[in-house]
Amino acid sequence: MNAALDAARALDAADPLTALSTEFCHPLTAAGQRSVYLCGHSLGLAPRSARVRVSEEMDDWERLAVDGHHIAQRPWIDYADHAIPGLAALTGARPHELVAMNSLSVNLHLLMASFYRPLGARRRILIEAGAFSSDRHAVAAQIAWHGLDPDSELVEVRPEGSSATLDAAQIDAAIEREGERLALVLWPGVQYRTGQVFDCGRIARSAHRVGALAGFDHAHAIGNVPLDLPGDEADFAVWCSYKYLNSGPGAIGGAFVHERHAANEAIPRLAGWWGHEPGSRFKMLPGFVPARGAAGWAVSNPPILSCAPLLASLDIFQRVGMPALRARSQRLTGYFARLLQEHCGGIEIVTPEDALQRGCQLSLRFATPGEARRQFEALHHAGVICDLREPDLLRAAPAPLYNGYADVCRFVQALAAGK
Repeated sequence: MNAALDAARALDAADPLTALSTEFCHPLTAAGQRSVYLCGHSLGLAPRSARVRVSEEMDDWERLAVDGHHIAQRPWIDYADHAIPGLAALTGARPHELVAMNSLSVNLHLLMASFYRPLGARRRILIEAGAFSSDRHAVAAQIAWHGLDPDSELVEVRPEGSSATLDAAQIDAAIEREGERLALVLWPGVQYRTGQVFDCGRIARSAHRVGALAGFDHAHAIGNVPLDLPGDEADFAVWCSYKYLNSGPGAIGGAFVHERHAANEAIPRLAGWWGHEPGSRFKMLPGFVPARGAAGWAVSNPPILSCAPLLASLDIFQRVGMPALRARSQRLTGYFARLLQEHCGGIEIVTPEDALQRGCQLSLRFATPGEARRQFEALHHAGVICDLREPDLLRAAPAPLYNGYADVCRFVQALAAGK
């Protein structure tokens, strides 16, 4: 594969976006060499500018103390608002439909508290089988919170036969089948195990046709694939920012609430201080007047030191633009798939072959028991970082902001050497 690696390096040299990689900190091997990092679907790399942003907030804290809420370089009172332009560019949403707050699972609970309101026979939630466990836990907990049985009210849609992925018609049929029993469809934009991209607009419209609401978990979609949340007619969506948004471990998450719900104060919510209408927030009155839009679901002030890296990362996304990143992602992942097919026989790529139905991630299935773990450990020893999903999957994601063709080729080279 030496010739393939030379060709990959030539492709990197010809791509002007390759230079973006220098704006991120790459982990090193024990020998001090740069690792091949294909794990942005789990934790994105640190932008070099993130340290600068955090240091600026530390400087303002040390210099101004409480006055930083009003006169810091970016006043802390409205700090989360600085993320809105970048999030709007990534989601297609209007500013008032977005809020940066909390973490993904907390936001999922807050939004389901408002939009999952079981009534009469309409009390079921539909999700994909094999959903990320924290999502499933949250959904089951919400059903139980209402005194209902998750075993009967949680509906999971499974792929047919030996397929790892779901056909859009299967999802439509499951929604139609549940009909008047369905209260909420909660679906991922990108399925975390397989990397499959879903048509969220189609899912939302199917849900609305039977009288249900539609919410989406975009943890593996935001910053990975283009989004149009209002166009998809999503009622709400949530995400984390530590994967493709490169905002650091445990970083602040985000949420979207469609504008048709923006001014509806009758929607029940778990209210908090920061969700209060800003003009009266500090009057300390007993009555809660929600801020218009998604900001009305915030419950507390934003964590400044967690939000600062998000702003640094969003600056990069805005500078480059999602269309250019998506085009580069499709080239990289397509190249990745071709190399695997040419040099690593016997491995099944369970991620859809159609570039429109996948993001940057490829999920590789090994038929021999224990082989996925053995390959994972061998790759890590060779300085190649991906992740293992027991019992038989490796997930690897060439992120277009900081990965290149040589990274992909070195992964395939290491995998082929270990077979």
